[in-house]
Amino acid sequence: MPGVKTAIVGGGISGLSTAYYLSKKGQPATIVESRPRLGGVIQTDRVHGCTLEAGPDSFLSAKPAALELIRELGLADDVIGSNDHLRVTFVRRNGRLVPLPDGLMMMVPTKILPLVTTPLLSWGTKMRMGMELLRAPKMRAEDESVADFIREHYGQEAVDYLAEPLLSGIYGGDPTQLSVRAVLPRFVELSQKYGSLTKGVLASRGKAPSSGPLFRTLKGGLGALVDAVVAAARPEVVQSRVEAVERTATGFRLRIAGDWLEAGNLVLACEAHSAARLLSSIDPRSAELLNSVGYSSSTIVAFGFDAADFARPPVGFGFLVPKKERRRLVALTWVGTKFSYRVPEGQIVARCFVAGSDDANVLDEVLRDLRDIAGVTAVPRFTQITRWPKSMAQYLVGHPTRMKELRERIAQIPNLRLAGNAYDGIGIPDCIRLGKVAAESL
Repeated sequence: MPGVKTAIVGGGISGLSTAYYLSKKGQPATIVESRPRLGGVIQTDRVHGCTLEAGPDSFLSAKPAALELIRELGLADDVIGSNDHLRVTFVRRNGRLVPLPDGLMMMVPTKILPLVTTPLLSWGTKMRMGMELLRAPKMRAEDESVADFIREHYGQEAVDYLAEPLLSGIYGGDPTQLSVRAVLPRFVELSQKYGSLTKGVLASRGKAPSSGPLFRTLKGGLGALVDAVVAAARPEVVQSRVEAVERTATGFRLRIAGDWLEAGNLVLACEAHSAARLLSSIDPRSAELLNSVGYSSSTIVAFGFDAADFARPPVGFGFLVPKKERRRLVALTWVGTKFSYRVPEGQIVARCFVAGSDDANVLDEVLRDLRDIAGVTAVPRFTQITRWPKSMAQYLVGHPTRMKELRERIAQIPNLRLAGNAYDGIGIPDCIRLGKVAAESL
């Protein structure tokens, strides 16, 4: 194979963003992707007139990198926000769906009356949350789990019915294993400054400007972002698996289908476990650190129904099922309620998140949960299932320290960069930001 200036391993949004920002500097890039399509976990399908996201359905408005890229690509007019006037999220408790209390910022209460009146939490937990306002600041150098951190502030019930279901839908992980400094760094800062998380969130919220809708996406689906980046960056694409990477006098060489591709620069924008395999002969310690990033698998199941088959339309964005009450279904979104332009009139789409990716009976089990939890007895008009094995990075306790060492080691290897959701943020804006950093530093 002829040599290239920059080889990017991984054609998800991280690798595509790297290629785009390199192209803005006049530097061509070659993306090597083992899957038959680009975009990674971003995948938009259209079924029966519905716009279905097989992966993430949106991005956080508060993080700017995604909107900045979208504007540069000329897609600003296609940006839509979540229908926050309809935003109610329910949590299953004792066999019934209970709305999350108003004023909750993740698992931190900021309003008294909704907290006092919610049946989601016991009076003991409510009193503990009130007393939490009196906590004094406490400096703690070492990392700890999200569960330990939230338990210390608000008690075990807040872990079980707030932290665990909220974070399971984002990370697909276990709060007893997730690093609070990696997953909730802002909460750690507020705790150290104010002592009370509630007091800290109230103080910081008063200073923060309004960011509009909580979530944003593109009218035609996030697949439009992938298409626009590819069209703008115009990378050469090699659809194959990288078998090995070696250092050379001028950069690197990648073995692909038994042949070798020479590259001056190398960006590993693939999953951390894949990057570990490729770096094992170049820097074994970096490979060990990369392998410390855990991954969970997930399945997205979408059901389309005739609205006429529902006695009444669904209320709110959807619901979460805590581990203590879970069988198969982890979370559900009513797609047409959360975002406009997704579901034609007369249809209802349930987008279901399930942990794991290898269950042959998942459809029957999720339909059973839909019936038992939400009372859905209608027969689906259509079903779509997408499996994502080992796709969700897990920031385990000690993650920031390990990633700091990894960054220091990678900095000693000329012309090598890392990008992706395994390091410093799992959302689309984080991946775009890290791709841009990789490109601008080469």
